[in-house]
Amino acid sequence: MMRFSTLIKNPADWMTGGQTEHGAVLTSRIRLARNLRRQPFPGWAKSAQRTAALELMRPAVESLPVMKDAFSQELSDLSAVQKQVLVERHLVSREHAARGEGSAVIIERRQSFSFMLNEEDHLRMQAIRPGLQLSSAYEALTALDSELETTLEFAFDPTLGYLTTCPTNLGTGLRASVMLHLPGLVLSDQIGQVLQAVSKIGLAVRGLYGEGTESLGHLYQISNQSSLGESEETIIRRLERVIGQVAQHEHNAREKLLEDDPEMVADKIGRAYGVLRHAHIIDSKEALNHLSLLRLGGTLGFFPRDTIILCDTLLMDIQPAHLQLLAVRKLSPEERDAIRAQIVRTRLQSLQSSDNSTPSEDGPPVIPDPANPPDAS
Repeated sequence: MMRFSTLIKNPADWMTGGQTEHGAVLTSRIRLARNLRRQPFPGWAKSAQRTAALELMRPAVESLPVMKDAFSQELSDLSAVQKQVLVERHLVSREHAARGEGSAVIIERRQSFSFMLNEEDHLRMQAIRPGLQLSSAYEALTALDSELETTLEFAFDPTLGYLTTCPTNLGTGLRASVMLHLPGLVLSDQIGQVLQAVSKIGLAVRGLYGEGTESLGHLYQISNQSSLGESEETIIRRLERVIGQVAQHEHNAREKLLEDDPEMVADKIGRAYGVLRHAHIIDSKEALNHLSLLRLGGTLGFFPRDTIILCDTLLMDIQPAHLQLLAVRKLSPEERDAIRAQIVRTRLQSLQSSDNSTPSEDGPPVIPDPANPPDAS
């Protein structure tokens, strides 16, 4: 089995694929909730019952061919920092990270699949893909679900479907969600009406780390709210259609900003670059918001396209637990802010503006005329 250090050493496959369709859609995630038949839900189970359920599920998941050389660990054997790193990588939920004895996590080596054992439900499995790939993520995950059903007996009712702890997950047990980068809609003050329209048709809008979290770096998660009474394919098709529309609105907002107020766009991107390139102290929130604008600069042609991948990787690497893991010790908030700034400065050293002139240490980046940015067509 893979060690934690090996798992975290490289970015996940889905973290570096945000160059699709204007860069607005970062990732697609499918999660399926399942419970074992004739076993109490984890929240009601006694310690011995949770352990018994874990001993049934863990070998079944580990034996899946795709999980060869996977990372498999009980949560009680992970440190608080290690668990928080998994939360920051969206591989476990905040609720699962708070659990200990009787709970475990199994993660495929490329981090495209992860399985939470004894979370709110006995088994929560997820597949993550870059860009808008909900259908392919579902196909891959439902194949694993079918394999598991040959060895595990899931709680299923002919009328209600899969039985889950929370009634909103009854039926398919499916939660499909997409992470979107929407700076154009935010800067043009359209984000409120777009998200309100999304909510009105029964979809949930959440922040960077899901329910109860705020939007940072102009990042939003949109997902289905219920899973009863509709097929998985219907839920996914509707979500894909809505996400496609939101991504198009974002693209239109970026184009209109460039047309109506190119100096403002160039100023915001240039200021973000200047702060990131020269700051010696920067907190998470400020760094994420500036990286969002730098990422926007990559999509609009102010910087090379691989700036998008650089920003997506940095979004993860500058999170608090990732910094503590790197330092191999507990850091004060002030130390984290200094190390975060140093990492960003170092990574941005080789970043060039799109006219191939290298930004210098003592001057702002040379940004082309925003009214006619290259590669913006």
